[in-house]
Amino acid sequence: MPPATPRRDRPPGLDLLIELVETGPPGARGTRRRAVEEALRTAIRQGRLAPGVRLPATRHLAEQLGLSRGTVSQAYEQLIAEGWLTARTKAGTRVAEDAGPQPRPSGIAPTAAPGLRHDLSPGRPDVSAFPRVAWSRALRRAIHEAPAEAFGYGDPRGRIELRTALAGYLGRVRGVRVAPEHLVICSGFAQALGLLAAVFAETGVPALAMENPGMPEHRAAAAARLPVLDLAVDDQGLRVDALAGSAARAVLCTPAHQFPLGVSLSPARRAALLAWAEECRGWIVEDDYDGEFRYDRRPVGALQGRRPDRVVYAGSVSKSLGPAVRLGWIACPPPLLEPLMAAKRLADRQTPTLEQLALADLLDSGAFDHHVRTMRTSYRRRRDALAGAVAERLPHARLTGIAAGLHAILQLPLPADLDEREIAAALRRGSVLARPLSEYLHGQDPAETPPALVVGYATPAAHAYPAALDALVGALQGLCGRSRRL
Repeated sequence: MPPATPRRDRPPGLDLLIELVETGPPGARGTRRRAVEEALRTAIRQGRLAPGVRLPATRHLAEQLGLSRGTVSQAYEQLIAEGWLTARTKAGTRVAEDAGPQPRPSGIAPTAAPGLRHDLSPGRPDVSAFPRVAWSRALRRAIHEAPAEAFGYGDPRGRIELRTALAGYLGRVRGVRVAPEHLVICSGFAQALGLLAAVFAETGVPALAMENPGMPEHRAAAAARLPVLDLAVDDQGLRVDALAGSAARAVLCTPAHQFPLGVSLSPARRAALLAWAEECRGWIVEDDYDGEFRYDRRPVGALQGRRPDRVVYAGSVSKSLGPAVRLGWIACPPPLLEPLMAAKRLADRQTPTLEQLALADLLDSGAFDHHVRTMRTSYRRRRDALAGAVAERLPHARLTGIAAGLHAILQLPLPADLDEREIAAALRRGSVLARPLSEYLHGQDPAETPPALVVGYATPAAHAYPAALDALVGALQGLCGRSRRL
């Protein structure tokens, strides 16, 4: 007789770790029941059993604890009577919703200000447009078609399928010159920078130069490993001349579209930066964070394509697909490859394999290109809507850095000594989250910087963008009108 098919509405036995401490004379009646009750109360008080969590069936918990089913049933009944547990037909026994410790403030700041409906933060794509269908198909194919060895430990550089597909894509789209064996797959740009900083520190690089303004998170990640020097940025890009005589032997830069100012490194400074690297045998780390999104100018090829032996090229899919897909890459000059592989092996051994295979599938099938083209059109429309709204309703404001990327600089016609808190308060009244430019400046007094906002026009979902744009401009109209009356 074939074994009975388990009922689908009855989950398998759940595991539960509780420690029984029996009190009272050994073998006394009810001692074990009371021990189960107190162990469950303690787990709920401590938060190990959160409200709503389902408990094992009495039979399964009795087997785990080596007790009779009746003992566990009586303990459950007592805790239900006291309000610690609830029991419903087909829902099982669960921790009551109002049981457990009350949450305490964590002291950790939220990622976005609470209560602000319109998020116009820079550096984020429209995650509601994530290509769910294409990604799920690619992931299913990866699961079904991956060789057995793909489910074990592999090359710390990543799967050869993705490295091969990426080498072709980056060469075709960004002008990167790299062989698959010199690509290292990592978990986004954040890990790439951490690995590179560790390698630079290990190989004797005395200091890393970074653009100012720039990403505070990147500065903090690099500064944890080695000294960081500031490089000023103007309308031609980073000031390469400031490297002369400095201790820097590595530079992190965004030459195609500087973050956050949005300028492109001029041809003369590109040549000067490459000459600096050759002269002092230094390294250039090229952060190509939004290289696919160009609107009003011809694409600027990667700096790496001119000197692949001196330029480390790094990127990720955080802007093209979304930050949830933790995949990035490093096109590594040969001298750095071995220490970079060792650092990657120590960090996490390897980046998740199935996601790598899925991305390789998207690249090989053309689905990735299709998604990028679709989003480029969508973001260009948003950029145009932002420019039109500013021209119409904030005629004295100036919008810069709009030829590419996912954000723009909105320079406001306000007194230079206006307290930045007044701008923030105006935005909060309009339920808008946008970042002041001063947040990206290091070592400068915000009062010395003309009032400006870094506006991310890609973040909201498409249906929510018009309302967010209207709220932003409306919040600033009052400030700009007031400044003209001063």
